Amino acid sequence: MYENLSEAIESANSIVFFGGAGVSTESGIPDFRSENGIYQARNDYGRPPEEIISLPFFKMNTDIFYDYYKKNLIYKDAQPNAAHIALAKLEAAGKLKAVVTQNIDGLHQKGGSKNVIEVHGSVLRNNCLECGAFYDVEYILDPSNCKGSIPLCRKCGGIIKPDVILYQESLDSDILTRAVEAVSTADMLIVGGTSLVVYPAAGFINYFKGGVLALINKSETQYDRKADIVIHESIGLVLGSVVG
Repeated sequence: MYENLSEAIESANSIVFFGGAGVSTESGIPDFRSENGIYQARNDYGRPPEEIISLPFFKMNTDIFYDYYKKNLIYKDAQPNAAHIALAKLEAAGKLKAVVTQNIDGLHQKGGSKNVIEVHGSVLRNNCLECGAFYDVEYILDPSNCKGSIPLCRKCGGIIKPDVILYQESLDSDILTRAVEAVSTADMLIVGGTSLVVYPAAGFINYFKGGVLALINKSETQYDRKADIVIHESIGLVLGSVVG
């Protein structure tokens, strides 16, 4: 099963994986745009999720932002699934050179991957906007560290912001450079669990100049016709089968 993908991985020397929300759905973390995704879920604020998790909303309505954010974007008990484990195995074997992810859950690292480029940041990292002090996710979830739902710095009392790229917030240029360099120097690019509609991240695929482009996603994407291998199945099932 999936012999063409297995053979391509075996022949490759420098694989890069680029993944999205579909990689983490098998760990119980909802995606954004599917029928059961975060954008479809009812919330109590009468505002669309895209507005609530935007940078302007964070600045103007920090308490509401954090109430929503803690309930909908943090899944600290989630565990890596077969896809995360398979990618870590490929890295350990020297095949996989980097994971470029749009996810913010830290599950690639939890699964054993070392070189993870987090395009949209991580809920596991948080910093004071005033003094820059670092705080982990446990700190911001502890009510004793918060005023209402807003976590405050124990050093200076400043508001803490998650190291997550919000809507209307610019991506980190250094992270973008790393991601583009990884993709452009790979001889095989595996794209999984992403609909490839969120830019500029989806544009990374255009920098790939290597031999084999493999797309693994439950639904069709606009890049299917450009790929050498297309598999419409869950990423965990496919990679778990191919990488023993």
